[in-house]
Amino acid sequence: MGIFIAFLIIVCWVGHLFYVLTFQVNDITQFTFWLHILIQAWLSTGLFITAHDAMHGTVARSSSLNMWIGRMTTFLYAGMSYKKLLACHIDHHKYPATEKDPDYTVGNQQFFVWWYRFMLRYVTVWQMLIMAVLFNVLLLWYSEFQLLLFWVLPLFLSTFQLFYFGTFLPHKLPHNAEMTAHRSRSLPRNHMYAFLSCYFFGYHLEHHSSPHTPWWRLYQLKY
Repeated sequence: MGIFIAFLIIVCWVGHLFYVLTFQVNDITQFTFWLHILIQAWLSTGLFITAHDAMHGTVARSSSLNMWIGRMTTFLYAGMSYKKLLACHIDHHKYPATEKDPDYTVGNQQFFVWWYRFMLRYVTVWQMLIMAVLFNVLLLWYSEFQLLLFWVLPLFLSTFQLFYFGTFLPHKLPHNAEMTAHRSRSLPRNHMYAFLSCYFFGYHLEHHSSPHTPWWRLYQLKY
């Protein structure tokens, strides 16, 4: 099931991306125009969530296949290094919301300040070069405006979605006893909202308590 869901997300992301890149943009005030941007952003988030599950070994039983899917989805997402993400995510689970947590900031926790610092930890020169090459290759078939609107903008929006539901909201100060040793809080029980907002990733305390539960089963841990 994990492999099926992973490839379903990949196929939907690729298919929808190339569908929207064929749009003739005549009126950017149309509802469907912005709806497709939001759908592409949500599917981009799904790519990263799939890579995240691969880091926990929950996509496939085969470790090599699991890693291959993780590498593919992080590359498709934004040319990112799966190896670096994996190392940082291991530390995140070992030392959640502490100075040793690479995703956490102990200083200014204002949303955009923290998001900026969060992004700086993961954006690399090599990644930017990969994205630049891909962008210029795609320019052979699509306009710069189309690529910025339907590929780059959704990716940018998905970083806010992932950061808000996966880091900022669950781990920000103040911490209390209900967050347990994982220093993580969770969304109230609402499976539809949790799914649409970030693939159940808002059930974050449940994820830290059971990191080997795949995203599509997290709702089962929410009582």
